[in-house]
Amino acid sequence: MIRITDATLQEFQSFLAASGLDGWLLYDFHGLNPFARQFLPLDEGHFTRRYYYYLPANGAPTALVHRIEQNFFTHLPGNLTPYSGWQEMEAALADMLPKGGRVAMEYSPGNALPYVSCVDAGTVEMVSGLGVKVVSSADIIQQFLSRWSAEGYRLHMETVPVMHDIRLQAFESIATGVKQGQKVLEHEIQQQMTEAFRDAGLEFDHPPIVAVNAHAAMPHYAPSPELPTEMKVGDLVLIDMWARRSDHPEAIYVDITWTGFLGDQIPPKIDEVFQIVKSGRDAAVEFVASRLDKGEVVAGWEVDDACRSVIEKAGYGQFFTHRTGHSIDQKVHGAGVNIDHLEVRDDRQLIEGVGFSIEPGIYLPGEFGIRSEIDAYIGADGIEVTTAPSQDEVLPLLAMFE
Repeated sequence: MIRITDATLQEFQSFLAASGLDGWLLYDFHGLNPFARQFLPLDEGHFTRRYYYYLPANGAPTALVHRIEQNFFTHLPGNLTPYSGWQEMEAALADMLPKGGRVAMEYSPGNALPYVSCVDAGTVEMVSGLGVKVVSSADIIQQFLSRWSAEGYRLHMETVPVMHDIRLQAFESIATGVKQGQKVLEHEIQQQMTEAFRDAGLEFDHPPIVAVNAHAAMPHYAPSPELPTEMKVGDLVLIDMWARRSDHPEAIYVDITWTGFLGDQIPPKIDEVFQIVKSGRDAAVEFVASRLDKGEVVAGWEVDDACRSVIEKAGYGQFFTHRTGHSIDQKVHGAGVNIDHLEVRDDRQLIEGVGFSIEPGIYLPGEFGIRSEIDAYIGADGIEVTTAPSQDEVLPLLAMFE
């Protein structure tokens, strides 16, 4: 993430100008817009009143803040304009915004991208009423928040083998316990994994998913000791896990999903569904690689279509109930482009430096679910799957761990 400082001001303004924007208006009230605090270095302070920070494509920025809190904003680049009453606030806004200009805010027309739509409708109406055209800041956010730094990429790649080790340990504990006739429960394996995360110096926003059989058909299933579920011979097991290094603010999440089967042979239907999911996953990667190799731009929704069409042609489209992938940055669900043409039509481009998951799934209610999740990154040479090895078959767990 790049914050707005004297050192970075020109970089932001150059991007605004190149994007055909007259400026960017950051606004917040009581934390409604988290992007304001992420981009502005306001690490200390008690913020109870509305504040605005206008960054023009050319010229000095202006912070418009309430007089009782202006001391928290004096270090920001540009000028400081205090206000007390709402009439004074709106008059100052009218003076600093370009009449007839295009000004970006954390807004999405028609709420098409709810991930970045953080400014309330009333504020957008008020700003628009001052004679400016409010447009979305989604591309600005992706450019300066979601692209991975070199350090972030390094930390992500160092975390990948750690995550695979924890995954293997979890599957081994399941297989060994089942073979020994022990009672192996979903939530106990989940607890084992969270302890392994902490021992490895990793943090996460929610514990991993450990789901057996029909539970795997619930994409956001959460095991719990209140509803203990045992894993037995003949069961399918899905593990979805995500974490990042806890010792560095630029650390990027790793997010992967694998499935295994507790039996000597993979049942034909489970194998069939997995191969379809895998084909969709690989088709998405190949689509991005082909487009970028030709020097063409590619949008998130197009990648979702490339993946989803494989599953639809196989007759399972109605059981692929979520987007193909999500942005990954310092958060597991980042602020950049999502691989989505189902829940939204994400028309943001896959630009150099962004990372995202590719995770198609087929979920058969009451039976089982299969998801295969990998992470990908757009580098100078195109798309890179960062979480290799990718799963090529359902893991035969009892045979793997003799």
